[in-house]
Amino acid sequence: MDKLTSSKFWWLYLLIAIVGANFIAAQFHYRIDLTKEKRYTLSEPTKKLLKNLDGDVNVDVYLKGDLKAGIKKLAKGTEELLQEFQEYSNGKIHFRFFDPLTSLDDSAKQALVDSLNKMGIQQMTQVAQSKKGEEQSERFVLPGAVIKYKERIFPVNLLKGASNTDENALYNNAEALLEYKFANAIDKVTQKHVPAIAYVLGNGEPLDFSVYNLIEGLRKNYNFGIFRLDSVPTVPQQFSAVIIVKPNNKFTDAEKLKLDQYAMHGGNIIFMIDNLRAEMDSLKADQETIAYDRGLNLDDLLFKYGARINQDLVQDMQCASLNFVVGMQGDKPQMQLLQWPYFPLLNGSLTSPISKNLDPVYAKFTNSVDTVKANGIKKTVLLQTSANGRIIGTPAIISFESVKVANDPKVFNRPYIPAAVLLEGKFHSLFANRISSGMADTLANIYKEPFLPIAEKESKIIVCGSAEIFMNDVAQRGPLPMGYNKDINYTFANQDFAQNCIDYLTSNSGILETRAKDFTLRLLDPKKVDDERTLWQFINVVVPLLLVIIAGFVYQLIRKKKYTE
Repeated sequence: MDKLTSSKFWWLYLLIAIVGANFIAAQFHYRIDLTKEKRYTLSEPTKKLLKNLDGDVNVDVYLKGDLKAGIKKLAKGTEELLQEFQEYSNGKIHFRFFDPLTSLDDSAKQALVDSLNKMGIQQMTQVAQSKKGEEQSERFVLPGAVIKYKERIFPVNLLKGASNTDENALYNNAEALLEYKFANAIDKVTQKHVPAIAYVLGNGEPLDFSVYNLIEGLRKNYNFGIFRLDSVPTVPQQFSAVIIVKPNNKFTDAEKLKLDQYAMHGGNIIFMIDNLRAEMDSLKADQETIAYDRGLNLDDLLFKYGARINQDLVQDMQCASLNFVVGMQGDKPQMQLLQWPYFPLLNGSLTSPISKNLDPVYAKFTNSVDTVKANGIKKTVLLQTSANGRIIGTPAIISFESVKVANDPKVFNRPYIPAAVLLEGKFHSLFANRISSGMADTLANIYKEPFLPIAEKESKIIVCGSAEIFMNDVAQRGPLPMGYNKDINYTFANQDFAQNCIDYLTSNSGILETRAKDFTLRLLDPKKVDDERTLWQFINVVVPLLLVIIAGFVYQLIRKKKYTE
């Protein structure tokens, strides 16, 4: 074919090239991440997880159809993330987007919604309008997904843990957590070894409906066990972590030695401690009560590890609201929703994946927690008050009079009071140079766990000054969700915090680190967008077409000139 003939078919070659490029782009997806926070770059633990999958994982995402702008962007971000997951897994990730509510009759629809609610995916109402001034329309949306692997399933609530009063920030926060949520779900549903977790009894810890959510979550996600600390010779090393929630009775030296040596041998512990006895029931009965020391005898053990739970109560202007009786209307009490500073809403860490990007955590009668010197131990604050906190020293008198100063910034002048800390490293034993030779021989020869004055392995210990964070209220119909405030009908992030604490202590996958990603919210000016809508539509739609036409025209002129010479 001569040059003149081939020049006549330039448009055909161009068409073939365009079709080929689109086909390749449809098969392979690649993004160059130019964002400062690398929001579109998968973390190494996620890549490792996906590359090591030994079977197909199916993902059903329920975000489909006519969605509002914010949730449509979230759906798009989910789709792009799952495309990357698919490529890194060598095709083992399969996903589909669909709206199950549009294809079911009413009874089947209700059955599906009830089933998803039990898994933690709540139906939400989307209110939207096509254009400004038009009538608003409502539709139900299921902001979640279900991960399926062999016979296992795991739910993903795309909005859980990302709540925010500002709608733009809500969906931005939800998008920031996408990688963690899907990677964590895939990790959970495909894991071969399930960690063993123990709930410790023996010192007055509750084992009733007040810890129902905690124990049910542990039963569902881990190999769960319960043991009495006063009835075992040593803490079984088979447990990856043990949890101590709201003990009421004094710990003996023998019991502390068991915990101490468990940590020295690499065990992880969560201490959820209320140092002071303070209960709402006593306050409601007498209108005033005194918070007093429980006498747990744990101070020296925790101090040796690098933390101190203080004999005080924390108050915060950022706090829960409760219904109080403020008068009588006839023979009926008149209720009013008032802020109760003894129930602070604690903020998460700026660095730790356990509590970064987390909603406030609902606490009750909280003790402050200090870190103290402990060689080789890394200390991280996990929960703290807002910039407007204060401390009530002992003897702490709790009274309803506190509501009168709940909004006075002059009173709340102490910022960022720690309420939970993470300790990591090789701990030093409290009982070094204190243990008898007989006890040391017993540990080594009978229980096959020689006494260690210094840990051989690194351990992790979480110390929290509010046991109620891991507990739930109980209503007449049964236990309420962890972190739920019935007076405002809202669930705070206690469940997420509890789950993250346990995951951090028991998992070596590193998936939790993806929670620490930063997503900067870069919003357009709504007024400017509205004013310049036509201009930018012209630039985005018409200008590219004009450029293609001009380029084609110039190309033809050049070729015509070339072959006519």
